[in-house]
Amino acid sequence: MDFWQRYRAIDARDTRFDGQFFTAVRSTGIYCRPSCPARTPKASNVTFYETSAAAHDAGYRACKRCLPEAVPGTPAWNIRQDVAGRAMRLINDGVINRDGVEGLAARLGYSSRQLNRILTHELGAGPLSLARAGRAQTARTLLVSTGMKLADIAFAAGFSSVRQFNETVAEVFAMTPTALRATARPGTAAGGTTALSLSLPYRRPFDPGIFSFLAVRAIPGIEVGTPTSYARTLRLPHGDARFTVAYDGGARGRPLTLTVGAVDLRDLPALLSRVRRLFDLDADPEAIDGTLGMDRRLAAAVAETPGIRMPGALDPQELLVRAMVGQQITVAAARTALTQLSAAGSPSSSPAEGLDRLFPTPEETAGAGHLLRGPRRRIESLLNAASAMADGRLQFGYGDDLASLTAALLPLPGVGPWTVGYVAMRVLGAPDIFLANDAAVRNGIRALDPGGGAGGDAAPDFREVSPWRSYATMHLWRAAAKPRQPIDKRETPAPAPAPAPVKVMP
Repeated sequence: MDFWQRYRAIDARDTRFDGQFFTAVRSTGIYCRPSCPARTPKASNVTFYETSAAAHDAGYRACKRCLPEAVPGTPAWNIRQDVAGRAMRLINDGVINRDGVEGLAARLGYSSRQLNRILTHELGAGPLSLARAGRAQTARTLLVSTGMKLADIAFAAGFSSVRQFNETVAEVFAMTPTALRATARPGTAAGGTTALSLSLPYRRPFDPGIFSFLAVRAIPGIEVGTPTSYARTLRLPHGDARFTVAYDGGARGRPLTLTVGAVDLRDLPALLSRVRRLFDLDADPEAIDGTLGMDRRLAAAVAETPGIRMPGALDPQELLVRAMVGQQITVAAARTALTQLSAAGSPSSSPAEGLDRLFPTPEETAGAGHLLRGPRRRIESLLNAASAMADGRLQFGYGDDLASLTAALLPLPGVGPWTVGYVAMRVLGAPDIFLANDAAVRNGIRALDPGGGAGGDAAPDFREVSPWRSYATMHLWRAAAKPRQPIDKRETPAPAPAPAPVKVMP
């Protein structure tokens, strides 16, 4: 977007762009979200920034009226596969808090000086400023949503000291932490110092079908899913965690809520980032649906299911194991196999009803060949990949791009283009993956276009809806999973024969 496109967006107070850029006003010294209800500033006084960190560095403070930090993030970090996009995915996962700028630069293959120069040029702020902005955002969320002690919030947000926490909050929000907490709506911070129940912002519309997607794939003891909730255990850098995400479409103000049952406070920023990735909460559904709806094969599905989300990955290594186990078998068969494999996992340090285990580590998976059933070659391929992850020969994660992910995974025995594409969709959030050789995708195309006439001259790989073909794939998978309806409502459908195993998203 150029200057005037953005200016028209803030003049219209368009909520779709909240979090995608920030508006700084020289005459007031503040920066706002695009939908700020304040009077539209003169164009001559406006500067647009890609990130809130860039606005901080330029000397602006956050608007107290529109709270620009309380918005979804930008989908650009998944769309962009350049160094800036890869760096932002890692920063959001807390890499700087754990490993510093040097650790971030090493993962991206640059020196810290080069990385600082690249990010400053692309995003208007260096890695430390970007991490600081993320800490400020996490701190604000905890201050207004929980009753945690201020010192606990400081370290949970990633600050190295309470003094640094106080100074940053005062500089960014022009308020002390205590004053910022006082701005919370009555009741939002109730629940005691250990309560961690947070609202998750997102752009509307939101299709809750992602809960059903996760529920049918849930591994007993590790995950529990329903059509409106999802809970699981998760291993994080400083220990294991347990959380629940619940959806209430009729609730006012908090339709999507994260409740953290257990977590090392140092891991809280990473947990928040990964939950947002899992539920694709930074997506721009209106932009996606607008493009997909122009394809005649998808138009009806998009109208019926607006705001479809693409599930992410809480743990890249776990996702690869699940993908390899699920190759060429049904969802139910993959779930059975993964349930057997889960016996190799460690017990949770904070068990709850239905959640008492952790997904096996690569080391545990490599030693669990006796728990696996199926073709010997497939089992050997999985054990080989697990061993490579365990000893460090295979490294990949949120900081990869499609090219580096392909280079890491494709040489593995038993890993083909389908697996690489699927892992890219869920680990990187890559929005433009189309799995043409997937049987469920082909079944979905037939379900949405039985006669083959709706496609017309459209490309079979759906290139017309680029860069959102991953979301087209989600629609096709959903269409393939729906039971066929009788043509005449008066007819009673004959009992369906037992289906043959087909390739379905694991």
